[in-house]
Amino acid sequence: MDPILVGKAITTDAGGSVVLLPGYGNRHGLVAGATGTGKTVTLMTLAEGFSRLGVPVFMADVKGDVAGLAVPGTSSDKLQQRVERIGVSGYRNEAAPVVFWDLWGKLGHPVRTTVSEIGPTLLGRILELNDTQSGVLDILFKLADDRGLLLLDLADLRALLGLIAEERQDVSTSYGLVSTQSIAAIQRALLRLDQEGAEMFFGEPALELADLMRTTYDGRGVVNILAADQLILKPRLYSSFLLWLLSELFETLPEVGDLEKPKLVFVFDEAHLLFDDAPPALQQRIEQVVRLIRSKGVGVYFCSQFPDDVPDNVLGQLGNRVQHALRAYTPRDQKAVKTAAETFVANPALDVAQAIGQLGVGEALVSMLLDKGVPMPVEKTLIAPPRCRMGAITEAERAQVRASSPVGGKYDTAIDRDSAAERLAQKADAKTEQAQAPAAKTAAQEDPNEHGFGGAVKDALFGTKRRQGMIETMAKQTARTVGSQVGRQIMRGILGGIFGGKR
Repeated sequence: MDPILVGKAITTDAGGSVVLLPGYGNRHGLVAGATGTGKTVTLMTLAEGFSRLGVPVFMADVKGDVAGLAVPGTSSDKLQQRVERIGVSGYRNEAAPVVFWDLWGKLGHPVRTTVSEIGPTLLGRILELNDTQSGVLDILFKLADDRGLLLLDLADLRALLGLIAEERQDVSTSYGLVSTQSIAAIQRALLRLDQEGAEMFFGEPALELADLMRTTYDGRGVVNILAADQLILKPRLYSSFLLWLLSELFETLPEVGDLEKPKLVFVFDEAHLLFDDAPPALQQRIEQVVRLIRSKGVGVYFCSQFPDDVPDNVLGQLGNRVQHALRAYTPRDQKAVKTAAETFVANPALDVAQAIGQLGVGEALVSMLLDKGVPMPVEKTLIAPPRCRMGAITEAERAQVRASSPVGGKYDTAIDRDSAAERLAQKADAKTEQAQAPAAKTAAQEDPNEHGFGGAVKDALFGTKRRQGMIETMAKQTARTVGSQVGRQIMRGILGGIFGGKR
């Protein structure tokens, strides 16, 4: 199986090709460098290489230019000179097989998951809850499990919060103290999330991992591109979504050991967002997933400006390194340059710390794993160009790619089935009907003549509990005026005439 051509070594005039061996593609990697130094182009070159090997790829498109993978590139004299200098054999402009995804469903197929699948830990991070509020979220999930209530979308969360508020004393006794302040804080956080449009992320049909691991009829791996130009503005939602996806791969895929090529390559752009403000428990979880997911056949490639954006425990797991230029203008930059230089296998012909600051656009310091997993000495490398367009695509081009997608009919239409919100609403309606039943039964047992036209006539003549009727008024008036036997006979005559009695 042919390796992936990364570029040509230019440390010395006799430099050879720098390649990534497919069998070590699951040993993870790092692509780092300052803005504008060529990181995205390097990622596109790697994505194309894996795709040609039949390896599916998942990557986020933060700036909108990764979408160029879906469209063939354009030849130019400058590009042809670079191809010839590097020695790229069989180079031609072509598009990669691409499926677009988007949490909001605008620039790609909607990506959904259920609240239950994402779990309380990541959900608490998305909602930016403190420890106490996150504890209430744990209770909410436990209560839903105990009562057999499905948590699919944000409406289900709101319904469960309402139930907890209604039964707060009983819930506090059985599960732990729940305060009204914590409930209110979670409700406000859900409102903010809803206003940001993230409600579309929670629901069904939920994303099936098998749809991220597709290959085409000719054996090429599909490149899944997540539109993240707006998502990146909500860093916790962005990083938590990608971490959830990575965790799902880890928990779902079987152990396969070392394969001749990865089953999937997962690219995590803007990797520093994953670790910023992450609590120790979550960071430990990330380290565990990165360390163990290799044996599931998944390669994880982090992309960030500085190598030390990634914690040391994770950085030590990244065997394939591409370091683009760093400018040592500040103490922070100088520390990053030193860290980057120390993580490479030394090359006697290269001063790594000095070279990092002198790299041009499209150049990088590269160290890949060789046979038996031994890292190669770092080489200054001219990165091979991708075969696709190195830039954004038009709306018409994106629409054409979406129209030919194999998964559009599966995810484009949302499904809303009965879950916690509907179940609790049904119970509330049943309670209301039960409470109204005695009153309806009493009304049904009343004299039917007391209602309708006959009832109205009777009330007018004989009165009700609150007012006297016409007959009573006339009787009193007659008794007061006549006060004799004749008067009493007249009264009996009136009464008898109405009821048909004898006079």
